[in-house]
Amino acid sequence: MPELPDAWRRPEPPPEAVQTGFFTDTTLCIGCKACEVACKQWNQLPSDGFHWTGHSYDNTSALGDTTWRHVAFVEQFHGDGAADRLLMMSDVCKHCESAPCEEACPTGALIYNEFGSVYLQQDICNGCASCVVACPFGVVDRNPSDGRAHKCTLCYDRQKDGMTPACAKACPTASIQFGPISELREKARRRVEELHARGEAGAYLYGDEANGEYSALRAFFLLQDKPEVYNLPAAPCRPAARLGTNYLVSFATAIGLAAISALLLQTSSRTEGRR
Repeated sequence: MPELPDAWRRPEPPPEAVQTGFFTDTTLCIGCKACEVACKQWNQLPSDGFHWTGHSYDNTSALGDTTWRHVAFVEQFHGDGAADRLLMMSDVCKHCESAPCEEACPTGALIYNEFGSVYLQQDICNGCASCVVACPFGVVDRNPSDGRAHKCTLCYDRQKDGMTPACAKACPTASIQFGPISELREKARRRVEELHARGEAGAYLYGDEANGEYSALRAFFLLQDKPEVYNLPAAPCRPAARLGTNYLVSFATAIGLAAISALLLQTSSRTEGRR
């Protein structure tokens, strides 16, 4: 049998590397947007423009096909004597350990790379937007120009060269921390204990471990208020986890409809016979 041309051969996958991720400590974020700028510069993403969005100092509003880091500003005015405060958080793709986008992708464009990140292969994406619908965090978005989905790569190209992702490198307060995911989780838990000891009883970790049907996140956060305040779902939905139940419900519904149809046909036949 003749050998296949090099272009047709399946390359050997890279060996598994240290599993990495992001820990974002929102108590350290100062809203400088250095992470947004660094992400756009490194990945050559277009500017979001300078226009009033109605969301405090936020000119970005949300993650999207050309915005892979988004600094959210949450102004809280209580008016009841409680202290007002400004919460800030740099949001990003969560790189879920069991990612709904990867499970929904019909072409294999979304994969887990050797660092454990969820990577979107642009040359395989067919623009079906199944991943856009499946993501409970609103991370993945389709670009209107090329029709394909886009999202954070966790700076895969930089990681391959032993470099820190651009956003974490640019963060002046270490709000965004990058490293081995196991070390980050330990560091994050110690940080929560430290804040509790200082009287910050509301500090907690979001996404550092599995939550119900949802897996742990490889980009997780230290928050000071409910997830919904930061535009994060309290209980993320993972469609694939409900497929079994959905199939059973569909099967039972089909059986029920078939039985009803048979009964109606039988009744109709008897009526015709009496005539």
